Amino acid sequence: MTFSIIVVCLNAGKKLQETVESIRGQTEQDYEIIIKDGDSTDEVTISYLSRLEQAAVKDPRIKVYRREKDTGIYDGMNQAVRHCSGDYIFFLNCGDCFWDEKVLWNVREQMEKAGKGRSDERQQEPYIFYGNICERLTGTLVQSNPKIDDFACYRNVPCHQACFYAAALCKERGFQVQYRVRADYEHFLWCRYQAGAKPVYMPVTVASYEGGGFSETSENRRRSRREHKKIVADYLPAGKVLWYRTVMILTLAPLRTWIAQNPCTAGIYQSVKKRLYSVKG
Repeated sequence: MTFSIIVVCLNAGKKLQETVESIRGQTEQDYEIIIKDGDSTDEVTISYLSRLEQAAVKDPRIKVYRREKDTGIYDGMNQAVRHCSGDYIFFLNCGDCFWDEKVLWNVREQMEKAGKGRSDERQQEPYIFYGNICERLTGTLVQSNPKIDDFACYRNVPCHQACFYAAALCKERGFQVQYRVRADYEHFLWCRYQAGAKPVYMPVTVASYEGGGFSETSENRRRSRREHKKIVADYLPAGKVLWYRTVMILTLAPLRTWIAQNPCTAGIYQSVKKRLYSVKG
């Protein structure tokens, strides 16, 4: 079992180095790093990419692809997938890092544990193994839903920094780049409903998530709501969508979002959510 870790960058500066070095510091060694650069021009990024290319001479696990222009992060991620040779693909954005040096080791252990007792046929099914993340802006652990049912797919699937995709899922169909903010969300739903992927929760903290990036601007939050509305209409029956929207309104979803994103209250919110998920699990 091998991991392909994809890092897409454009003028990321020191953030690129922080992200890549968190991968190179893993105790698990069966991985490759695919760095897809969108033709960066800043000196810090260029200098570090050059050092990585030199390191790749002795370490073939490091693969740097430069000067390939793309239309955005999702197009860059699609381009990077074509260079992957691992069994599972993981996307780590610049500025995000693995939680600690044992993440890949712990993930492998969880994958092997999940495979015990399964027939060879079951083991060939496409899986998405996902865990938790730590949100740096609030300093809290964000607990992923241990059960991905229709409501979970409507409300909030794990972010891609928490997900290890069977490589076949990403190679069969990439991210739909017409979605500027929600392409990873749409891809998860496609994997779940169209490709028959089996989401498997792992009690592992996978990444330290920087947050506050492209998707968090006020304009892109509005875009996110529009894209979400279109995507769920493609995958869920209209009756369920209406019911789930009603539930979100009745349970004061905007207020809960504010509580979850406020550094003063996020820890309490995530603690309560973790207990509810434990009961649900």
